[in-house]
Amino acid sequence: MTTAHKNKTLATLLAAVLGGLGAHRFYLHGKKDVWAWVHLALFPLSVFAGFLEALIIGLTPDDKWDARHNEDSGRRSASGWPVVLLVVLTFGVGATALIAALARTFDLLFTGGAYG
Repeated sequence: MTTAHKNKTLATLLAAVLGGLGAHRFYLHGKKDVWAWVHLALFPLSVFAGFLEALIIGLTPDDKWDARHNEDSGRRSASGWPVVLLVVLTFGVGATALIAALARTFDLLFTGGAYG
């Protein structure tokens, strides 16, 4: 019995863009995945987790990816530059969002929100 081939680039994109909603988990594991529902329930808090998971998915070697997600699909993954570019963009956006969140938190804690 063959199963559907799980595309690593699509999973990385879903984690980077909709990771806070758990879209990548629903894509990879289906509706029965508990962690996908946790992402969905804790959306504001799980946005950064989505960025981290996008990096983890994108940096997973193709052979290891296929062993974990595509063992019975009959196809092999051949990720190229698109997944590399997604990882670089995810790192940049995630780092910028983290720095902005830290700056805003420190602003609220130490100055009472002077920047509005």
